[in-house]
Amino acid sequence: MPTFKKVAKDWLEYKKPNVRASTYRMYRGHVDNHFSLVNDLKINRIMVATVEKFTSDRRENNVSLPLIRKTLMTFGQIMNYAVRHLNIDHNPVSEAERPRSTGNEEKVVIRILKPSEITRFLDNVPDLMYHTLFMIAVMSGLRQGEIIGLKWTDILWDKRQIHVQRTFNNGRWYKPKSNHSIRKVDVGDMVLRQLKQWRLAWPSNKMNLIFASHTGKPLDRSYVSINYFSPSLKAAGLPKIRFHDLRHTYARLLIDQGENIKYVQKQLGHSKPSVTLDIYSHLLSENNPEAVNRLDEKVSGSKMVASG
Repeated sequence: MPTFKKVAKDWLEYKKPNVRASTYRMYRGHVDNHFSLVNDLKINRIMVATVEKFTSDRRENNVSLPLIRKTLMTFGQIMNYAVRHLNIDHNPVSEAERPRSTGNEEKVVIRILKPSEITRFLDNVPDLMYHTLFMIAVMSGLRQGEIIGLKWTDILWDKRQIHVQRTFNNGRWYKPKSNHSIRKVDVGDMVLRQLKQWRLAWPSNKMNLIFASHTGKPLDRSYVSINYFSPSLKAAGLPKIRFHDLRHTYARLLIDQGENIKYVQKQLGHSKPSVTLDIYSHLLSENNPEAVNRLDEKVSGSKMVASG
């Protein structure tokens, strides 16, 4: 009977050609750094109690809750691999109790730009290409890799949409992360005017990329951040934020103007509205007096019509 370490190694070899390079590095990091407690155990000796002891061990070693949850997902995939290869007959990870939040975990801070801050930020971007790139980010909610992967054929001018069909991350091309991420995103006149302005100045490249380096290759995310994104924020007098916060800002803008959560979900490329709600529920107002006033007017108006 193989050890967990042997099964994990075989699983990694199986996964390598089937996942993104960044995902494989994450899996490899989990396997190399988090499973010392079970590595030498025979795979059929790993029980529910073993999995729960593994979770407790990770918490005692001050591993963050999000990372524990990710390593448990990796743990579960390895055990599923063992089930498929008839090493074991069931997966104990699926039966183990999940780690719960204590309320003390450090959370990722989402920084939302106000409309006036968006204007200040864009006004301080010194380069036309990057001004266009950042405007698309904040006015369409596209992910950074999706924007870097855009080609001019993805702009549906007549329909006023951007067709997201690919992403570029860590030096490689990928299909978007899910079928829902392959989508047509509505954009307004401001974005289309900016794209037309950039199109006139655009230096052509063989790949027909909207945004490319001086050699015609896709942009490097770190280069964009270090040389243009962070300096433009600083020049605008704004605090440092993540590029992904531009996507969060876009979601907030849509929610603030009362857009249907289903529409927000489709624009962002989430799999279902519940995912959007899980991420952005804290942005929804708990009080909405205008809503009950509209309800009053609707009901009282119908009563007047009925009595008349």
